[in-house]
Formats: sequence, structure tokens, C-alpha cells
Amino acid sequence: MILSPLARRRIAVFRAHRRGLWSLRIFLLLFGLCLCAEFIANDRPLLIRFDGHWFAPVLHDYSEDAFGSQFMPMEADYTDPELQATIRRHGWMIWPAIPFRYDTLVKNLPVPAPAPPSLRNWLGTDDQARDVLARVIYGFRLSVLFGFTLTAVASVIGIAAGAVQGFYGGSVDLLFQRFIEIWQGMPQLYLLIILGSIIAPSFWVLLIFLLLFSWMSLTGVVRAEFLRGRNLDYIRAAHALGVSDLAVMGRHILPNALVATLTFLPFILSGSVTVLASLDFLGFGLPPGSPSLGELVSQGKNNLQAPWLGITAFIVLGGVLTLLIFVGEAVRDSFDPRKAGQ
Repeated sequence: MILSPLARRRIAVFRAHRRGLWSLRIFLLLFGLCLCAEFIANDRPLLIRFDGHWFAPVLHDYSEDAFGSQFMPMEADYTDPELQATIRRHGWMIWPAIPFRYDTLVKNLPVPAPAPPSLRNWLGTDDQARDVLARVIYGFRLSVLFGFTLTAVASVIGIAAGAVQGFYGGSVDLLFQRFIEIWQGMPQLYLLIILGSIIAPSFWVLLIFLLLFSWMSLTGVVRAEFLRGRNLDYIRAAHALGVSDLAVMGRHILPNALVATLTFLPFILSGSVTVLASLDFLGFGLPPGSPSLGELVSQGKNNLQAPWLGITAFIVLGGVLTLLIFVGEAVRDSFDPRKAGQ
């Protein structure tokens, strides 16, 4: 792929922004590790060798009687000491680095939950005896995937709406602006409370609900670019040559509008992660038991005698948002005409 001189200059400016570059590298590393959460934190072995046969419990479900007729024909519980002893007598097994999932109840704690950090539970447990580090790994993945999905879909809708407003102007722009002003004034939290009393919130329910309001974040920027660009000479020439409105919008004006919108995407992503954490903290987010950074914040508030919960929540959420903000600053500088030499 051959990059234009302008694209190469923008990349050079981004790479020269050391803080943003390293923030992007750290964020991608953490996100990549969390995408493999099942192989890092799981209450199932990664691999089992039993009586000459191979088993991969992390990928497939097996019945207990597959490891001996003395067990019941039910899904294997690999935390059962008797099952573990049987497997070790006839073979071996490899466990993940963290032998707990986000919903695994840690047994035989030396103190009542929440238990402090130890060699067994590196960040301790919460008040329901679940491993905090495992919940952080799964919660980070869920929060970032939610933020990515919400940002991508909302951006597409917002860019399309702003393009239509700015390109056609007139009564279309006027009516659309009045609708946006009314829609932005809707009490989102109250509507979410009403929605939660009717149906149980889930990942997709929350995504669709927040999407109803998040699409407006880029509409104003795109609208301004299209209002400015539709009166330029080359746009008038394209109209005179009979080029369709859709082709003019997509081929001639949209690339210029995207320059302004791309600089906002990291900040919108950080806002999406914060919104989900806030809803989970208030109890209007994901279903109970889901791996959630906001629920970890709530755990820290409710268990002041366990400071590791609040400290972990602060470091994780603060770290994620800081990395995204630094990346956003680097992207903004790379698209700045004064720095990229445009």
C-alpha cells in the first residue's frame, strides 16, 4: 500500500508524539492480552493428557465420566480435588496463569471475603469471593469492546446525519437541528431506569439504548464541514457536470470532514467506556455478576475496609482513560495542519 506524502507526514507527526505512541502500544498490548482472557484466567485447564488421550477443556466441554467411570455423567468441575487427583494419577494438566474466571468463587480463603492480595489471588478477592484480577481482565475486555462498538456505530450514524444536514441545508438543516436539540434534552438516566424496570439490561440492550443518544457527538462537526464545503468551486463544478449528490458527498466532501472527526474518536471511545462504568456503578448497567469495572468501583465504595478494591478500580479506569486521552492528543496533533505541514 502506497501512502501519500500527506499521510506519511501525519504518521511521522504521530510517531514523534512519544507519549501518544507509547500509550497506543501499551493500550494495544493490554487489549490484545485481554482478548485472550480465557487462556490467561480460567477455572479450566488449558490442556489435559489423560490415559493417552488429549483434552482441551478451555475450548470444549467434557463430562466428568470421561475421566473415570466413578464420576457422574455431568459437566466436569476441574476445581474438584478428587477429579484433579484422578487426572494427575493418570496423566497431567496445564492450568492458566490465573486459575479463576471472573465468576469463579474462590474456595478455602484464609480470611472472610473480601480477602487481601496474596500469592494465590494477586489482587485479592471481592466481597463475593471472586478473584479481582480475573474480573479486571474480563471487565477491561468487555468495557473496551463495548466502547469500540458504540463509538463505531454512533460515528457512522452521526457522520451520515451531519452530512445530510450540512449538504442540503435550508429547511432540512433547520428541522434536523431542532430535533437534535429536543432529543439531546431527553433525560437519559430516567429513561434507562424506566427501561430497566421493563426488561433486564444486557450488553446489546445497553448498546442500543446509548446509541440512541451517542450518535449526535460528531453531527455538529460534520455538519459544519459540509456547510463550508458545499459552496466551494469544485463542488459547484461537480454539480454542473451532473455528478449525483451521493457521489459528491462521499467522494469530494466526506474525506475533508473525516479529518476533523478522526481527532475526536479516541475521546469518544474514552467517554463510552466511562458511560458503561458509570451505569454499572449506579446499578443500571450490565446484569449482576457480569465482569464490570463500574461494579468494581462500587465494591470499593461499599468495602472501605478492603482498600485494594478501590485502588485497583482507580488504577485500571484511570489508566485506561489516560492512555486513550494521550492517544487522542497524538491523533489530534497528527491532523493539525500547522504540525503536519498540510
